[in-house]
Amino acid sequence: MRTETPQPIRLDDYRPPAFLIEEVSLAFDLHPNATRVKARLSVRRNGDHAEPLKLNGERLKLVSVTLDGRPLSEGEFSVDAEFLTIATTPDVFTLETEVQIDPENNKALEGLYMSGGRFCTQCEAEGFRKITYWPDRPDVLSRFTVRIEADAAYPHLLSNGNLTEKGELPGGRHYAVWNDPFPKPCYLFALVAGELDVLEDKLTTMSGRSVELRIFVDPGMAPRAAYAMDALKRAMKWDEETFGREYDLDLFMIVAVRDFNFGAMENKGLNIFNSSLLLADPDTATDMDYERIESVVAHEYFHNWTGDRITCRDWFQLCLKEGLTVFRDQSFSADMRGHAVQRIKDVKALRARQFAEDQGPLAHPVRPSSYLKIDNFYTATIYEKGAEVIRMLKTLIGPEAFRAGMDLYFERWDGHATTVEAFIRCFADATGRDMSDFFGWYEQAGTPRLSLASRYDASRRALEIEVSQETPATPGQPSKRALPVPIRLGLLDQDGRTMAFEMDGKAVDETVVVLDAGKATIELSGVDREPVISALRGFSAPVVLSTDAEPKDRYVLLAADPDLFNRWEAGQTLARELIIARAKGKPDEVGEERFAEAMSRALSDQSADPAFKALLLALPSEPDLALILQPAQPAAIHEAREALRLRLAVHMADELKRLHSGLQEAGEFSPDAASAGRRALRNAALELLAANPKADVAELADGHYRGAGNMTDAMGGLTALMLMGGPEYEAALTDFYDRWKHEPLVIDKWFALQARDPDETALGRVMGLTAHPAFDPKNPNRLRALVATFANFNPVRFHDPSGAGYRFLADQILAVDSFNPMIAARLVDPLGGWRRYAPELGQLMKAELQRIVRTEGLSKNVYELVSRALGEETAGA
Repeated sequence: MRTETPQPIRLDDYRPPAFLIEEVSLAFDLHPNATRVKARLSVRRNGDHAEPLKLNGERLKLVSVTLDGRPLSEGEFSVDAEFLTIATTPDVFTLETEVQIDPENNKALEGLYMSGGRFCTQCEAEGFRKITYWPDRPDVLSRFTVRIEADAAYPHLLSNGNLTEKGELPGGRHYAVWNDPFPKPCYLFALVAGELDVLEDKLTTMSGRSVELRIFVDPGMAPRAAYAMDALKRAMKWDEETFGREYDLDLFMIVAVRDFNFGAMENKGLNIFNSSLLLADPDTATDMDYERIESVVAHEYFHNWTGDRITCRDWFQLCLKEGLTVFRDQSFSADMRGHAVQRIKDVKALRARQFAEDQGPLAHPVRPSSYLKIDNFYTATIYEKGAEVIRMLKTLIGPEAFRAGMDLYFERWDGHATTVEAFIRCFADATGRDMSDFFGWYEQAGTPRLSLASRYDASRRALEIEVSQETPATPGQPSKRALPVPIRLGLLDQDGRTMAFEMDGKAVDETVVVLDAGKATIELSGVDREPVISALRGFSAPVVLSTDAEPKDRYVLLAADPDLFNRWEAGQTLARELIIARAKGKPDEVGEERFAEAMSRALSDQSADPAFKALLLALPSEPDLALILQPAQPAAIHEAREALRLRLAVHMADELKRLHSGLQEAGEFSPDAASAGRRALRNAALELLAANPKADVAELADGHYRGAGNMTDAMGGLTALMLMGGPEYEAALTDFYDRWKHEPLVIDKWFALQARDPDETALGRVMGLTAHPAFDPKNPNRLRALVATFANFNPVRFHDPSGAGYRFLADQILAVDSFNPMIAARLVDPLGGWRRYAPELGQLMKAELQRIVRTEGLSKNVYELVSRALGEETAGA
């Protein structure tokens, strides 16, 4: 049990750095268990003060320290577990330190560590302090020169910037020197050394410069990096065309590593990727893998300007680089794969992760005001909601003004560390608008609830729409203010035809109104007959919308809304209402049959994109439904959802089988959006058929799996078999493992599939898999595949009434916390929402949180999240 309470870091306490480091030279003498790091820092006092020099450093063995060439005696400096402090220094000086570190035994995967026999780094957010002594904060920007020495067994020696020198050394060693001409914070430092294959290409920028592109991967894996290379080149061109941003170095590199806490890292000129987000071929990767690779490669490249060239002043400004860059990568993906389909996928992810976050004890603003460990704030609120705030900004001011504001931001802040206020000020200055109310989206936690009621006056040909907003209280913010909410809306008649109306004296068929008060009345004139309102088109704001629309209106939207997001949303709303009614013990069987008929008609629409149809077939997820039914009852939700799936499967059986047969592809695999959409619809049809586990469906699923010509279809068949269970499933599982046991990324899928199995034996299976020879909890990918998938995506079994699922997760958190606190903390969330569940479940969840927080030696990472989940006084808002 902790004997002291960690103290939070607060935004209000920000002070500029006491010292700046303009130049640094690092020399690495690489050895797996005893790497020596020499650092030569050109230091300048920042301002008129007499503060001591205080450098962060953890898990470092100090060998020597000199100031202006003079070795310091023990009395002239002090070292503890977190800092090197030098009490007296000149205003300008050179500091040299030498430390020893142990990469081989660094299982926290922060700083310099070993992965697959190679050296690699991860420094965001606070990993650099585990490499050398440094003021580890993002507002200290320095120019880095890096010399790396290693045995010839590590042939590639890589770091940021441009390679300026390399050569051989005695004793079978060699070296390389890298120089990065652009000042950067230490969290963007990167080093990789090892045996790697490389895929090379070139790109000519818009100014005519030639840039070398290199992707480094495990030996023999270079062909699997081809799609990532293609995505990189498309992203570079897109950023030039869309934002006018050109790459600035002569070389851009990406390295894939097996062991990585994050998905990828945007280190300047040397991105480091989790191999799961870089390697793909048709045999081993699904369409979703290809899609994620495209998105993440773009995301990390876009950071070159929104994160690297312009970085955040402090970690409270994390959304400045992450929310903005997510918006940029989502926009890129929409251009690559279709705007409506991409928007639906983005909103599904937002609701699944961020809306749940806002409803729980871990709710926080897009820009938080305090934290214990910044690692805990790489959240959906920072990323996905941060992107939604940028999207609203563009909606409010228009695309041309948005581009002008972005251009001003790049011009004004290039080469600096800045703040969210400075970012928003660029748009205020570019448009002449007061943006102070909009800034509330960054400061206020919670998801606004929007209510809409309408009244049609036929005599005046006028439609009145009353709109109100309310944001529930969140931890530390009991009262909320109204925020500016852009509402994109249009009208349809009862036959689904678009209706024109008048706004400000002009005839339009769509408009954006802004609700910037608690409530308002909007009047649309020139409305010829009573309309169906299509509100919040394109999900124009991250809110929960409720309306007075009747089911018949939603069926009109489902059938005919020209806004495909709202067409999909109408289907989701109808399904949610039917499932929740059944979960409450009040099934609407007539309504369910009507819904099945409407879905059948939608599926028969030959004009609709197959990818859109695939999304339409997927009912709201059980975790999403648990946010609506309060208190949440996972077993009732699961049973009700399965009942609706069964009704759809029976009603639409012939159409689903026709789709499954007609969409089978015999040609060469292509990862393009159209081909992926057809595969998605075919697999969605099979998955829905599996809700009615008849012998012919089991035979169809088994044939689908065994006849699959790519991993997408193999996983589609295996998923259908899993949902039905039985000997065919067990045989396919064994076949899959035997076929792919030497492919780690594929075996991650094997573990994750079993973790999702809703069968009552699932928990026992998952616990047994932790003893499987292929399960390694020290590999974050494998741990996430099994443990996180079970806790997050198998609610009916995780929330077992005995509490066994909760105990299993708590045991895993405590075990992982002993060597990787960052990953352990990310497992806490499924227990954090205990107040939302029925008391008999919530109290069992709470008991496991209490057991965790009482554990001696608990990390700050886990302590912060568990304490907040329990409602104890700690950082985070």
